Amino acid sequence: MTHPQTTGPADLVLTGGPVHTVDPARSRATSVAVRGGRIVAVGHDEVRELIGAGTEVVDLAGKLLLPGFQDAHVHPQGAGLELGLCHLGDTTDAAEYLRRIGEYAATHPDVEWITGGGWSLEAFPGGAPTAAALDAVVPDRPVFLPNRDHHGAWVNSRALELAGLDARTPDPADGRIERDTEGRPTGMLQEGAVDLVGRLVPDPTPEEQLTGLLRAQGVLHSYGVTAWQDAIVGAYTNMTDPAPAYQTALERGLLTARVVGALWWDRERGAEQIPELVERRRELSRGLFRAGTVKIMQDGIAENGTAALLDPYLTGCGCASDNSGISFVAPGELKKHVTELDALGFQVHFHALGDRAVREALDAVEAARAANGWRDTRHHLAHLQVVHPHDVPRFRELGASANLQMLWAAHEPQMDELTLPFLGPERGAWQYPFGDLLRAGATLAAGSDWPVSSPDPLQALHVAVNRVEPGAPQGTPVFLPGQRLDLGTAVAAYTAGSAYVNHLDDISGSITVGRAADLVVLDRDPFAGPAEEIAATRVQQTFVAGRRVYAAPDA
Repeated sequence: MTHPQTTGPADLVLTGGPVHTVDPARSRATSVAVRGGRIVAVGHDEVRELIGAGTEVVDLAGKLLLPGFQDAHVHPQGAGLELGLCHLGDTTDAAEYLRRIGEYAATHPDVEWITGGGWSLEAFPGGAPTAAALDAVVPDRPVFLPNRDHHGAWVNSRALELAGLDARTPDPADGRIERDTEGRPTGMLQEGAVDLVGRLVPDPTPEEQLTGLLRAQGVLHSYGVTAWQDAIVGAYTNMTDPAPAYQTALERGLLTARVVGALWWDRERGAEQIPELVERRRELSRGLFRAGTVKIMQDGIAENGTAALLDPYLTGCGCASDNSGISFVAPGELKKHVTELDALGFQVHFHALGDRAVREALDAVEAARAANGWRDTRHHLAHLQVVHPHDVPRFRELGASANLQMLWAAHEPQMDELTLPFLGPERGAWQYPFGDLLRAGATLAAGSDWPVSSPDPLQALHVAVNRVEPGAPQGTPVFLPGQRLDLGTAVAAYTAGSAYVNHLDDISGSITVGRAADLVVLDRDPFAGPAEEIAATRVQQTFVAGRRVYAAPDA
């Protein structure tokens, strides 16, 4: 037994089941004792000596105990708000979308704008729904519905009219208005064009924002998530700045997770915003919330042709197009900004999806290292859909962590219909190179990007190990099987790896003496069953600092 830090009975003892500690040896135990919110003993039957009259005892009954999951890239307030509006996130059926939109409009006759979202690109030919379809169900009020990745929005004719968008409206530099053959907007807005309508949508009230955040916190706790990095703290197109809701939650004692806020980098501005970011870090960082990260979105997404690629996308016939995507921040400026942010002690959280964006982000980290030396800033690159093989070893060489969205690394319609044909076979084989990054010595972290995809870490772990979606039809091919991770590595990424990225590894991320008792009890030991059944695992209980923040009905 690891010796308790102080004497006396424990407040909480979890015993009678496997404990996967995620310590450096990935050792196993069967009992854990907690006092004052900290782990004071990890071992076996001898830990039961710390059970006293007032000790709560949790009988694991063979269920697995893990460190709490940490989501290194998530948008909780937006997800929580979306769940309370016209929510489209759990189907890919276009007719069902229209049914729900019409029903929502009918049951909310006083709502000025119909909004919500979460629909999937794969539900529509070319990923582009039309205003005409929305007009058929909501002709009289504006409709604004971001898709699940929030890089595009579906709007109706009334919304286009209110925004003044017509054939004469130019595309913004960082986006695109989808048009018909005569140049008229068809109802789909991409990237920066989303804001042409999104800026007209009324902001939710402060109480609605708080409700959305707390709703999302409950969902995340139900999936065993005890800490996260909010990937956009600031105003971004149709997403409301979550900072006020976090501050209110702190003031009211309602925040029950450890949160790192990634302050949004306004890509329409330059270095003049850095003093403002320094001030926001000072103002917002307190209690369970820290704001020592800056989020830079360097490119878009592959499905709409805005992910930044080293070579052009292919056309439908397999020929090179004239489009290589968008670098939202000029590479030379990116180096300067990241170097200055690094010197000020900021971590930079990059959205880098295409191989050019990945290279530009790594080049910026390299410039910061050269100028400032090695600082404990722990920069990380999220998404990493296409990574040129030459750049894989640079993650280890530069100390840049790979922030994986594991659930995306599988064959599904969006991949097979909207991505692979336009990347071609060579680049298609560079997607989500989890195994290569591991073998190259990169530090792996993990996040969901919810509401883009499910916040359930167990679904993501399933895909990381199998490279097949849970519930995929029989015979679905494994997506690049050489990039699979073993379950232990994937779990470590979603716990210790994300704790490292979040600068929380000194207090969480493993079940070791002295760490906070941020814990999750699963309903089985997925290590003991077939890899194909990982996704069937469910969370039974979640603890933050030894306090139970979630219990399943059958726990």
